[in-house]
Amino acid sequence: MQIIITCGYIGSGSSAVTDLLSEYSNLKNDTASFEYVFLHCPNGVFDLEDKLLVANNALRSDEAIKSFRKQMNNLYKKRFWWVANYKKIFGHQFLENVDNFINEIKDLEYTGKWYMNEYPSFIEDKLRYFKYGIRRIFNDKIVIKDKLQSKELEISFIKPKEFYNAASKFIFNNIKIVCQEDENIILDQFFLPYNLYRMENYLGEKGKAIVVERDPRDIFILNKYFWSKKDNAVPFPFDVKDFCRYYKKMRENEKIIDKNVLRIKFEDLILNYENMVDKIEAFLNLDSKNHVYQKKYFNPSISIANIMVFNKSNKYYDESKYIEEHLSEFLYDFSPYLKMINKHAHTESEVF
Repeated sequence: MQIIITCGYIGSGSSAVTDLLSEYSNLKNDTASFEYVFLHCPNGVFDLEDKLLVANNALRSDEAIKSFRKQMNNLYKKRFWWVANYKKIFGHQFLENVDNFINEIKDLEYTGKWYMNEYPSFIEDKLRYFKYGIRRIFNDKIVIKDKLQSKELEISFIKPKEFYNAASKFIFNNIKIVCQEDENIILDQFFLPYNLYRMENYLGEKGKAIVVERDPRDIFILNKYFWSKKDNAVPFPFDVKDFCRYYKKMRENEKIIDKNVLRIKFEDLILNYENMVDKIEAFLNLDSKNHVYQKKYFNPSISIANIMVFNKSNKYYDESKYIEEHLSEFLYDFSPYLKMINKHAHTESEVF
């Protein structure tokens, strides 16, 4: 089994690689560009890792485990949350895998109290306000005790190696639901560029990631003027100055690793298609004979409409120029390909 992960920097075109790989007969991708987020979402596996392995204490693990379980239940039950509906994707076995994982990482359970499970509800908060108001009226002569509830506390002081072994088992048990053990599977956004440094701990040598980056001028223009109109905006600021600050900080925050990671540019996939396909095949040990649906899902002659969008109208000039000046290290050099781009020129209405 080879777990092939496609990811990028929000709107940078990683789905193009997912589409390209879907054209190979020996790669499994039944869920297209569905984003599997249960590792890196808030209160997902990575948050659980950080809480249990970094500055854990006697009660911190209880919150960590309960928050993780709640989030996994949300991913399972929420039918109309676009990253969820795991009940349909994985079936009931997903929750069984969650329970087995938690039981494996827990050291003990016992009934106890701590301030997180004493957190008052809205009604309890109002009642306490009322009771303490009465105390002030009678100059604190009345003694009022709040009834603090005891709950089952789940404690874990697991060691790193034990955690990664249990988490790896949890991941592979879920993957086996949608994929045979000898199949290669494509998982879109399973990891993100910022947490690829964790990949070996969880997937060993079976994980390989392709990271796609894109000219930030196009990302900004597409997001502000095209994707937002279709209600598909990605979480970047629409103010160009804020965007540049955000984008630069985001990229600088990444821990760069090279092992089992291939970094490509979205534009190269279009403008230098044959060479990039060869490069991807070499990285994944793919045989070109299995590329049986060539250009069925990713066609560079169509996708060329989505590059140099910042140059399609004068109304984008000022913002594009600002990005060019402040994010120069992330720009794509289009100059060797201008003749090709002009030959296949598309209008704004053809951008998608």
